[in-house]
Amino acid sequence: MVDGNRGSPAASVFDALGSDYERAFAASGAHRASLEWLLERFPPAGRVLDVGSGTGRPTAATLAAAGHRVLGVDVSPVMVEIASRQVPDAEFRCGDIREMPIEDGSFDAVCLYFALLQMSRAEQGGLLRRLTRVLRPGGLFALATVPLDVEGFDGVFMGQNVRVTSFAAQDVIGLVRDAGLTVLSEESVMFTPAHPDATPEPQLFLHCRREETAPAN
Repeated sequence: MVDGNRGSPAASVFDALGSDYERAFAASGAHRASLEWLLERFPPAGRVLDVGSGTGRPTAATLAAAGHRVLGVDVSPVMVEIASRQVPDAEFRCGDIREMPIEDGSFDAVCLYFALLQMSRAEQGGLLRRLTRVLRPGGLFALATVPLDVEGFDGVFMGQNVRVTSFAAQDVIGLVRDAGLTVLSEESVMFTPAHPDATPEPQLFLHCRREETAPAN
């Protein structure tokens, strides 16, 4: 389903990248290992929220193929159109996850792979708290980001101008814990996307569980 979200800086970047993004990150072993971690711990036919779902591969495709019910949300109409074609067994919506009505406690797991980087630090913290609340108590949370201590940094990503904000690794972990999540495992890797304009980037993968009570806003 495409509601339209054109005009967002993130939407413009990923509209332009389209399937090039999937190809650039297809070789990420850490991403696939993160999905395997989730699959080993899911209840049968679990309900999963995939935030920043992109082209639907590998996250939504892997989880839907294992029999899970996946809702993917992305700000890019182009990405949502591609994902809907590529992963017909999942549901995709175009919109800003910060504004989308989602019932608390309605998901068994949340995936948040590299979707924070074009938000302010305050927005990132707020979104993590919100996504923790949409998890059922004991639900799982997989997060990946680029752990750099930068705020409002103007750079180029795969030929696209981007403004990036992030945290150092220990500060990311602190943010996750403040949201009410327990970190069960973490992995730090270096990865170079398969794109002529890409450079090596550090990546942090966290696997977490929601505590029985999530913090309030």
